[in-house]
Amino acid sequence: MRKISLLDCTLRDGGYVNDWNFGHNNLVSIFERLVSAKVEFIELGFIDERRGFDINRSIAPDTASFNRIFQDLDKEDSLLVGMIDYGTCGIENIQPCSESVFDGIRVIFKKHVRTEAIAFCKQIKQLGYKVFVQLVSITSYDEAELQDLICLANSLEPYAVSIVDTYGLLYQDNLLHYFELLDANLKPGISIGYHAHNNFQMGYANCIAMMNLDTERELLVDGTIHGMGKSAGNAPLELIAMWMNDNLDKKYHLNQILEAVDSNIKNFYSTPTWGYSMPFFISARNKCHPQYVFYLVDKRTLSIHSINQILDRLQREKKLSYDEEYIEKLYQDYQDKDTNDIDDVKLLKNKLTGRNILLLGPGTNLYRQYQLIKDYIEKEFPIVVSINFIDELFDIDYVFLSNSKRYVQLATALSQKDRKYKIISTSNVTKTSGRFDYVLKYSLLIDRDAEVIDNSFLMFLKVLERIEIHQVVLAGFDGYKGAGEADYIRPNLEYHFDKAKADRVNQSVIDELHKRKNDLQVIFITDSIYSQQEA
Repeated sequence: MRKISLLDCTLRDGGYVNDWNFGHNNLVSIFERLVSAKVEFIELGFIDERRGFDINRSIAPDTASFNRIFQDLDKEDSLLVGMIDYGTCGIENIQPCSESVFDGIRVIFKKHVRTEAIAFCKQIKQLGYKVFVQLVSITSYDEAELQDLICLANSLEPYAVSIVDTYGLLYQDNLLHYFELLDANLKPGISIGYHAHNNFQMGYANCIAMMNLDTERELLVDGTIHGMGKSAGNAPLELIAMWMNDNLDKKYHLNQILEAVDSNIKNFYSTPTWGYSMPFFISARNKCHPQYVFYLVDKRTLSIHSINQILDRLQREKKLSYDEEYIEKLYQDYQDKDTNDIDDVKLLKNKLTGRNILLLGPGTNLYRQYQLIKDYIEKEFPIVVSINFIDELFDIDYVFLSNSKRYVQLATALSQKDRKYKIISTSNVTKTSGRFDYVLKYSLLIDRDAEVIDNSFLMFLKVLERIEIHQVVLAGFDGYKGAGEADYIRPNLEYHFDKAKADRVNQSVIDELHKRKNDLQVIFITDSIYSQQEA
């Protein structure tokens, strides 16, 4: 049976959009999503000696720099590759493969330097790497030049030779012509790859055309999450993966790629007036009216995985005729059944009952009044729970996650193999792989009538209510000042409420604390707007 593999190049080709500045947490989170999706090849970025090392960027001067970002992460069965634009990185910057996080290196070059580039590829191969020969701007080669390249490649015997449609100029007949030349003349053990750009909106269609070819040769198909890439972008990875699942009996975990779109890539994407978008992709994938998708997205209570599960319940006759009452009923039914958290609630109750509990919020007083918190911890030895953040100043026992964005922001910390704390998550957060330590039903913790329906602080108070805890100590829950003032210890946590919105949110929290005062004693050890007013 012929072998066709998927190669993701989001962190490399997508980096043209943001100068490769994904942020360390996004680098880790995207990587883990791709691994969990079972993508065979993951390109980690550019190896380019002209750039310094930055832990937030997927471009670095040498292979050792990528070790610093990725070597402690579990790649499972995925193979990791980097890319070198020939002439931008000397061989001295490439470690032996046995010392590197990379399994392979892709080398791009223009046709006039093909002889020198292939010689460089031989040096890389001698270091133990799988070598990928990337034919930049394939449409610039004439027949003689391509035959010369094939001879050079056969002398090298790389892992793969890839057709690179740099300017998105290929139609299917052109693509198949280049493929047939390579297929007929390359040595049998050399794979053929295809890297599309979407200038003519042909990337996805061309990928399908190539995968439908009758060949015994191994094929590699490139894509990026949500088509992220310079100018017109690339073939969307999620579309290729879906087609391969449906037609080649592949088992890619598509929801993990869609979660990456929602949690990671959307941060770099400014929505145009029209064009390719994830909601329309989801509606097409589920063969349903797109308004069903927008309705569920607007709930702000569901992961992409959950949205797909609800859409899967649509009756055939209802799929293309939008019915708001019908989708609302499916939503409510799903929320009632999405997670059976009874066992996890019992486990948490056993762990927390009879102990002092200290909740940490990320307000600025967490630092300003650190000594008060430290003194309390040293005196009372409480169980420490942080809410949607982690800080190195504090040894925590649990982190409460209720928000996919916060999950991405914590990706680096949560990926550490030696972490000692447990994770309590709500069911709307989809883990990159496996299961969180405790998963609680989201719909039982939110308040749909509140100013902010998913206020994480109030949600955890409901957790305490469910496990029958009657006293809690709080630090770092300052309340919101609004009007551009800093509310949190780190800028990436800010919500940027205006003053009126901040006042409404504060009052809603005060009201909730007042309602619970007979059942839950709340003790503030740092200053808080919530403790200074009466409801």
